[in-house]
Amino acid sequence: MNLVKVSDLFEVKYGVNLELINLNEVPQRSKEAICFVSRTENNNGVSAFVEKNNDVKPISSGTLTVAGGGSVLATFLQPYEYYSGRDLFYLTPKRKMTEREMIYYTICIKRNRYRYSYNRQANKTIRDLFIPAKVPDRFQKLRIDELNIKSASNKKPPLFDRKWGWFSLGDLFTFEKGERLTKLDRIGGDVPLITAGENNNGVSEHISFEDFKDKKKLFENKITIDMFFNVFYHNDKYFSDDNIHTLVPINFELNKLNSLFLVAILSKLKHKYAYGRQVRLMRLPFEKIKLPVDKIGNPDLKFMEDYIKSLPYSASI
Repeated sequence: MNLVKVSDLFEVKYGVNLELINLNEVPQRSKEAICFVSRTENNNGVSAFVEKNNDVKPISSGTLTVAGGGSVLATFLQPYEYYSGRDLFYLTPKRKMTEREMIYYTICIKRNRYRYSYNRQANKTIRDLFIPAKVPDRFQKLRIDELNIKSASNKKPPLFDRKWGWFSLGDLFTFEKGERLTKLDRIGGDVPLITAGENNNGVSEHISFEDFKDKKKLFENKITIDMFFNVFYHNDKYFSDDNIHTLVPINFELNKLNSLFLVAILSKLKHKYAYGRQVRLMRLPFEKIKLPVDKIGNPDLKFMEDYIKSLPYSASI
């Protein structure tokens, strides 16, 4: 593969370098709203919507934003004009590129993040990063299905005027810990292996069903919590390693929709496990979450399902 520098394909410029504290934030749907892109790796880099400043020209849409500091090399294609915060660069293609080509290069630039660990910033070196000269044909031809923005239900169940109650996890679930499986012992196959991590729904690779069906527990339609309290729902069958805790409901059934509601609630506990404090089986049963309840005080699973159905994109679930 022929590699070239970022500066060979893109004109690299420093952004307008505005401070959000000095701008007037407005609702996203406001006619005056301009995206404010910062160094975050969330929400396509957009951290706020602000009022247009007649003294500052927004950066054009169709450019890439690259964080030089903060979430270093967080790179996104911006579909709307925007303002930028500090340590943010924007890249304008030197030749006409399709949206798919631009997205490919966001991935390539992000893949250089390993060079910037231990607080090393990328401000002076973005131009010299190496990326492929051409987008591979397999990526150009890759089929990407469009998500259906529609909700699965037109009903809008009220979330905030519901009655909620506290529940210990140990009253709702039993916990099944996975079995240790080193990389050297893994044999490739078709069954997802869930390990600790916040990416790819916890799936690190796929292993052989035939080789491990008698050695490892096989789960399906379950929620998992890893040692760092990353929480995921798994609709399909999976194996897990010893850093994964599978939640098995006590006297109730879960489906995909109410499981996703629970994942969102459970994820709120993640902050308790920062700075090296890891999830242990002896701690999990005593963690508490607040859930909507029915008339007799039990978790209202039907409401949770209906609420997820009411959200945008739920028709694609």
